[in-house]
Amino acid sequence: MTAMRPTPHILVINGTKVRRPVFILGAPHSGTHLLARAVKRTVGFHLTQGRPGVLRVTYAFARRPAIAAERGRGAARVLRDAYAEAWQVSAQGCADCPPECREAAGLPPAETAGGPGATCVGTDGVYRFGDASPDLLYSADVLLDAFPDAQLIQVIRDGRDVVADMLADERTLAWFKPGVANLEDVFPNPFLGVEDFTDLNRWPKAATAVKCALRWRGAVRLSARLRAQTPEEQLYTVRYEDLVGSPGRVAEDVSAFLGAPVTAAAGSGLVRPGDRRTADGVVGAWRDRLTPRQVVQVERVAGEELRRLGYTLSGVV
Repeated sequence: MTAMRPTPHILVINGTKVRRPVFILGAPHSGTHLLARAVKRTVGFHLTQGRPGVLRVTYAFARRPAIAAERGRGAARVLRDAYAEAWQVSAQGCADCPPECREAAGLPPAETAGGPGATCVGTDGVYRFGDASPDLLYSADVLLDAFPDAQLIQVIRDGRDVVADMLADERTLAWFKPGVANLEDVFPNPFLGVEDFTDLNRWPKAATAVKCALRWRGAVRLSARLRAQTPEEQLYTVRYEDLVGSPGRVAEDVSAFLGAPVTAAAGSGLVRPGDRRTADGVVGAWRDRLTPRQVVQVERVAGEELRRLGYTLSGVV
């Protein structure tokens, strides 16, 4: 039986009560940015990404889960306070947004526009709030404590494509550097995907592809646990490959889940023309981007999860 969530706390942003906020979750490079783009451009929604105050809190919880556990409901209050600031609609708030957030709104980069300029959304007409900050998945339990009526959308993608993108992303790889990876202080470590002593012992000499695979494996296991513990009306799972192959249908399904129309214009922003085909390096690009050795490494670490999610193994293992 699912545990009862605490009574919702009333949070008011720019004169609007926050009801059923939407949070988009997934492993790094799982495609959460595609859904964020669509929801952000939907009339009535104010969705943020990567506000500094939110990142400070969510990465603290992700990197040291005991902080959230020890604080109990205090952790929910801290996260709620972070969003109380992040969701304020103001030019100063938009100035704190990363370039990805402005791009998702269809705005030019701040430097191109001569400064932050107009806000990404007007205060009039906003009735739903949301966030799609990186690595939000690791704060899912705290999010539901902070906002018991929240709706979560999680994105699942082939772990081999995820690893291929992670290997090309310096920001993602930075978490693996000595002095940044905090395995000596936090074990088991959900953020790094290190769950047992086998993982811990292999970590110091593990290839980068193995470390990326561990992160993906840990994230999808966390997603599976979240699915088992969350009511259907509060959690919807989208497969990245469906986002690419059938964006219109996914937009309809997401609209039904949210109880709010993702408009045709916003839905068309799910996937751009160059994103649709395998040859463009989006779906199945791991076949060209990973070496045979890396494919073996990823499938040995995460083959069970790949099969469970319906992905066919290469047969190289």
